[in-house]
Amino acid sequence: MKAVVAERGQVTIPKALRDRLGIRPGTALEFTAQNGALVARKAETDPVSGVFGCLGEPLDTDKFIRMLRGDAKH
Repeated sequence: MKAVVAERGQVTIPKALRDRLGIRPGTALEFTAQNGALVARKAETDPVSGVFGCLGEPLDTDKFIRMLRGDAKH
C-alpha cells in the first residue's frame, strides 16, 4: 500500500491497515526509524493522563476539604 506525504508532512494511513491494526481517531502513534524504514507503533498511554484535567480547574486539597465539611470560608 502506498500513501503520499502532503506538503505539511501529513500521511493518510490506508483504511485497511487502520482497521486491521485498530487505529482510530485519537490513537497516539510513536514513530522511529529502523534500518532506513519508518516504523509506527501505537504509543503506550497512561490512562490517568487521558482524563487529567477533565473535571475543570485544579483545586487544592485544603480548599476541597473545607468545601466537603461545609466551611463557609471557601
